[in-house]
Formats: sequence, structure tokens, C-alpha cells
Amino acid sequence: MLTTYFGLTWWDNEIDGKKMYPAKQKNPTEEERYQTALKNPEAAAARGLWSDEKFLEQTGSPDFNKQLKTTQFVDFHGHGWVYRGVYAHDRKGKWLDKDGKQIAFDDPERFGKAVHLADIHLEKGMQCADCHFGQDNHGNGKVYGEPRAAIEIDCIDCHGTIGARASLITSGPAAPPGGRQLETLRTPWGLRRFEWRADALIQRSMSEQDKEWEVVQTRDTVTRGNVHFSAKSYRAKLMGKSGEVLRAFPSEESMLAHSNTSMTCYSCHTSWTPTCFGCHLQMTANVKRDMLHNEGLTTRNYTSYNFQILRDDIYMLGVDGTVTGRRIAPARSSCAVLVSSQNANREWLYYQQQTISAPGLSGQAFSTFVPHTVRAKETKQCSDCHVSAANDNNAWMAQLLLQGTNFMNFMGRYIYVATGKHGLEAVDVAEHDEPNAIYGSDLQRVAYPDNFNKFVARGREIKTAFEHPGTVLDVQARGEYAYAAQGKGGFRVFDIANIDNKGFSERMTTAPVSPLGQKFFVPTKNAVAIASPTTLGIDPLRVQLPENEERRIPLLYGFLYVADREEGLVVIGNANLKARSPGVGTLLDGNPANNFLQRALAFNPDGVLTGARRITIAGNFAYILTEKNLVVVDLQNPLQPKVTATIGSPILDDPRGIAVQFRYAFVVDRYGMKF
Repeated sequence: MLTTYFGLTWWDNEIDGKKMYPAKQKNPTEEERYQTALKNPEAAAARGLWSDEKFLEQTGSPDFNKQLKTTQFVDFHGHGWVYRGVYAHDRKGKWLDKDGKQIAFDDPERFGKAVHLADIHLEKGMQCADCHFGQDNHGNGKVYGEPRAAIEIDCIDCHGTIGARASLITSGPAAPPGGRQLETLRTPWGLRRFEWRADALIQRSMSEQDKEWEVVQTRDTVTRGNVHFSAKSYRAKLMGKSGEVLRAFPSEESMLAHSNTSMTCYSCHTSWTPTCFGCHLQMTANVKRDMLHNEGLTTRNYTSYNFQILRDDIYMLGVDGTVTGRRIAPARSSCAVLVSSQNANREWLYYQQQTISAPGLSGQAFSTFVPHTVRAKETKQCSDCHVSAANDNNAWMAQLLLQGTNFMNFMGRYIYVATGKHGLEAVDVAEHDEPNAIYGSDLQRVAYPDNFNKFVARGREIKTAFEHPGTVLDVQARGEYAYAAQGKGGFRVFDIANIDNKGFSERMTTAPVSPLGQKFFVPTKNAVAIASPTTLGIDPLRVQLPENEERRIPLLYGFLYVADREEGLVVIGNANLKARSPGVGTLLDGNPANNFLQRALAFNPDGVLTGARRITIAGNFAYILTEKNLVVVDLQNPLQPKVTATIGSPILDDPRGIAVQFRYAFVVDRYGMKF
């Protein structure tokens, strides 16, 4: 919250990395790792220059920043975490000045011209205490599940609405009954913190005695003739649900497309949001360390904290929970945790594995939040949240609505490849140490220059891969398992939990225990493709507590789906939903005594799916390619699938590949790509 307010975000270990890593590759000793970890839990610091306190003293200084080409660093907040500035840019990454014009990348004054996206409240001179009063700062004696639930202030308390000026009475989730009267508050110098001067609301600073500013009223921005009137504000705030701008203030707020009861102010007024996908918590046993939160204790299991993906160009929306009003608000991936554990023998018992909650929900979670990046001009435009008139923002909309675009995928260290008659291979594509740089990438070039040069010198050929023999025509990895289509061999599950464990000579197995004690395969006539609705470890068949108000996971996530040339669509899983492990729950329940997969059904009405060759799932639908057609199958009830559409000749001719993104399916056939 604090860093975004200042227009800063965590450095991603790569931008301008030449100035942050030694020119000669550093391979830290265990003592160097230990000393670095005493100050900074980020494992990559031991490899970089920012593990040195003297280097950190210069990081972010004017002289240091003059050397940088693509960003500007700032204060490291006392423990070595490096932060960088965030600047206004378009969707292609071009920086923008205050007039929205592009700035040349080689412009020597580019950092001065680009708009630094600090919060407008900061630019007015406001500190935290100017918005968050006594209760917000010190609490009210109650324990809350999230920060916003403990906040009593809301935007409209100071800025008002289109229909009324500010009430100066708090109305946030934690406001006391009847709200708090802000007009009664005083500065340390005994002056009113809020004061009306004619129609202007003035607020005085809590930090500087003579500083004050006008709090612009929302109503003024939509009132023609007012000095604060804005045509864009009028259009946005008076837009009706019909899609037309209302000519007068409505009697009912429900007539508005963007009413305050249905969405937060900062859904539009946020300029950017921090985006973190895949924080890697790596626990190492037999490493004695002091616990770093003043507990006065030591631990023999040390866990480093390592981010994987950090960006500032992603924007997503979600819906708040009950306490915060069930309104639309910005969302972020704030719980995308991956875990690894190394035992005392330095064997990786699991590596970069996802987590799953007791009710069966994924640890790769999204949550709504307040970005604290409010701007007056650099706000969201219509096409940031709606399909554009030019129809050119399909991918952007897919990301906004949390459907994803594969842009932010975290692949991990191993890529699983179906090689046909040569079996299944797990290819090592990234450094094991932090940061997990992909071989041949820019990050490897700056963080591991020796390794990068060796990789390039051998023609960028990857040398390390683990294999399992057999026929594998298609594969999808999910957590500790890889699902495989094996042609005449049907469907099989490979156990890949120990892919990084040196204690296992066979890194991928079909039966980690006796084959008599499990059945991780299902016979089909000719399985050619496999699809899971998600690569996340979620289980819709677990019990969910109603008081958590979590949506039920659709049933289709409890099964797996095979495209078979002869049988069409084969649904994998126990069809008895009252069984102890229905669907493919046996893969997720942690019980090794019930690892027996079953076949729920085969679906091929009138032979429409004969010759099936590819399958992908989006929403409640499976998109299956046959030798002639694209067939859409409704899987809302996976035990009763239904064909909803068929597209064939002359639109498609011998379709071979398919991917779905938001409103479009992209299909490759004999003549190229069609959508």
C-alpha cells in the first residue's frame, strides 16, 4: 500500500539488471547466503550486488539512476528489497507524457517527461493520517480478516457523489454506528481539519501546519460551468445502463451503469495496479537461523521468499465480499504461492508445487484491494473495462475478467513434452537457484553470465531432461501429476511429484507404490488428447463451509476429459457423486490407499465426435476438433454432456489446433488460422 502510493513497485530482478548484478557471475557460498538472509529473505539477493550494504546506499541516488535506461530505483526500505518507479505508458509499453504523447526511448529527458504514477493524494501533500484517522490507524479493539474491513473512511465521505456534496461522516465498513463526524476533528495546531469555504471543501494537513488543499467534489465535475467540470467525468458518471448518457441526475442510482452502490470509485480512478504471480516459498531443512520477526527463537527450517513475476501493466477486476459491500473493485494475485521443501539430505521432496485449501480451493487466489494509485487524469478509459468500438481489446478483456491470456503463466523449471512413440519427457528449462532464469533469457544473461555464455556456445541446446518410455500423444501437467493420452494405451496419470528429487532414480512413475495398490490408467480405444478444466489443484467435491460464502466450484472441475478418435469424448472419474472419492478426487485427497481411477462415460452421439484429435476447455464448454469439424460440448453437468454447436466445411477444412480466449476460438486448419 505504501509503495504504490508513492508510485513504486517491487523490482523484478531483471529490468536494468546489468547495474544490479556483478559482471562476473557470482556463485555465493553458504556463508554468503547466510549473511545475506539475515537482512533479506529474498534468495536472489545473494547472487546480486544488492546484498552489499554499501551498494544499497547508492541504489536510488541521482548518480546511480543516471546509469539506468528503463527505470529508476528508490530507497530499499531498510532490508534490501529494491523498488522502482512506475510511469504512464500505453498497452505497447511506450511511455507517455502529461499530454498522453509518446516519449522516445532514447530521449535523454524521458524520466522527467514521463508521468510518474504516484497517487494524486500524495501530490496534494497528503500523508496516511490525512485520510486514515484515529480508528483506522489504531483499530477499535476488533480483529478483522482483511485491512479494508477495518477501515471506516470511504471516498464519498470527503468527495461526495454526483447527487450530493460530501457529508463528512464516515461510511466505510468499520465506521461506528451513525458514522464519525469529520467536521469535529482538529489538527495538532487546533484548527479544523475540514472546513467549508462557500462551496469549496478545504482540508488542512496533519503533518505541515500551513499546508491545505481543496477536496474536489464529485458533483462539481459533472456540473457544467463549474471550474472542475470534466466532459469525461460527466460521461462516465451519468452513463445509464441503457448505454446512453443521461441528461439529468437520476432519481434512482440504480439507473446508472457505474453507480456507487455497485462499484468502487477506484475501479475507474486507479491508474495502475501491482501484479505478482507465483511467490516461491522455498524451505530448506538443517539450516539454523534466527527467526526474523523478533520472536527470540531459532529455527532449523529456513524459508526464503522469492517472487517470480512482477508487472505493472495488468489490470483485473473482481467483486468485493460481504463486509466491503459486494462492489466491483480492482483485483490482484496476492496469494499466488508456490512451495518447495528440501530435507537434510538436500533432496527436494517437492519443488514449485501449488497449494490447495481445505475446502478445495486453489492457493493461486485473487483478491480485491485498494491499489492506492488514484489519479485524476491517468485513469481507466471506457475500453479498459468494456469491449472497444474498434474490437481490438479481446486479450485485454480476457485479462481484466480474470480469464487470463497465458501472458502471465508460471511454467516452472520443467516443461513436459509428449514425444509420441518416444514417451514423456520433462525438460529442464530454468536455473534451479534464485532467480529462476529461463536458459537463454535476458535474465540469465545478467544474473548468470557464465551459464548464459555456455548455453549460447553450445547452440542453445538444452541438455537435461528426464524421460519415461511409452507412447504419449498429449500431456497436461497439474500439480504432482501429468495426465497423458497414450493412443491405443488409453489414458494414464504419471506421478511427477519427485521430478526434482535426486533421491529418486525414476523421476516420473506410473505407480509410486505397487500396481496392485492403485490404478492410474483408464483404457480407451484411441486416446489422442487430454484436457483438464484447469491446471490448478482445485476440488469441487470437498465440503465448503457456508459461513465462508465461497462460491461452489463447478462440477466439471472434478473430472478429466479425453478426446478419443473412436469413442469421441471420454469422461474420466467416478460417476457416483455420493462415493467417498467421486470424480478424480482420489488425485487430490492426499490418501494413497484409494488411487483407483474410473471411467464415467463415453460421449459420441451419432458419431459427431468420431475422429476427435484436439480438445480444450473454456468455461463450461469443451471445444473438440475432429477431422472435419469443431464441436462444442456443454459440460456444465459432465455426466450429461450436450452438443451445442458444430462448425465444419466450408468454414473449416481439416482443423488441427485450437485455443480459446474470451469471445473467440482460434483454430488452425489446412489454410491457416481462423477465428
